[in-house]
Amino acid sequence: MRSVTLFIAASLDGYIARRDGGIDWLHGQDDSGDDMAGFDDFIQDIDTVIMGWNTYHQISTELSREKWPYRGLTAYVMTHRTPPQTKEDIHFVDQDVCELTADLKRRPGKGIWICGGAGVIRPLLQGRMIDRLHISVIPVLLGEGISLFGGVEQKLRLLRSQSCNGITDLVYEVE
Repeated sequence: MRSVTLFIAASLDGYIARRDGGIDWLHGQDDSGDDMAGFDDFIQDIDTVIMGWNTYHQISTELSREKWPYRGLTAYVMTHRTPPQTKEDIHFVDQDVCELTADLKRRPGKGIWICGGAGVIRPLLQGRMIDRLHISVIPVLLGEGISLFGGVEQKLRLLRSQSCNGITDLVYEVE
């Protein structure tokens, strides 16, 4: 069965975005440093990505307007909206995220990446659908915003940690 990994960045106080969805704080302590040290290794074992509409919209309109950054991966965007036409292996689905993930886990393939946001992450954690957490802790305190875990309780086992440019990657197995 395929594994499911949440790979996401969060502020030191546990937020994945400002209250208005802003992510201008997502960078290390030095402009010239490498902010994505663990991502290149992680993505080698992934062929599927799941994200919510807000995450998709932010990626496609703010972060990477010119080209889809996850080319070569099959993407599932969770939405109740009437989606644009499916393109570049991007599938817009109006389905329970836990049911979709359970179905994808049974199919052959590499790992499944949960990209965001909170409305996708929380039900998957509550449903015990995520096997591993890879949290990149950004050296900033936001004070408020969109909480990564929002009251979800889960026991974890630390597998490894590493730091680069002030960002600490924490990789946990879900128990």
